[in-house]
Amino acid sequence: MKKKTTLRPQRIFSEELRKEIVRQIESGSLTVTQALREYDIKSKQTVYEWLYKYSRNLKKGTRLVMEKDSVENSVSALRKQIKELEAALGRRSMEVDLYRKIVELASEEYKTDLKKTFGEQPSGNSGN
Repeated sequence: MKKKTTLRPQRIFSEELRKEIVRQIESGSLTVTQALREYDIKSKQTVYEWLYKYSRNLKKGTRLVMEKDSVENSVSALRKQIKELEAALGRRSMEVDLYRKIVELASEEYKTDLKKTFGEQPSGNSGN
């Protein structure tokens, strides 16, 4: 028994659509693989041909050279930012601890549970 073959109609993507797909890939909102799936493109090579033709950044035969110093500078800047964020987190954590202690001391002073009194509002369906 012969296998039945069906011919797919030839699909032609407009130049406008090709440019839009390239723009999405360049902006990072779409990967090449996602473009293949989303637009039902049959060949990765087709997408790369569009990239070489319409991309502002990616041209065939161009190379991106990463300098050791620039990579080290960006890594050290990121490490510095991490330290600053950790310090800010530590300060914020200390503030929260201080506020909790203040509420605890005020609750003892006024002989009431301020957490319950001024804490979360009751939900709408739980009554008063």
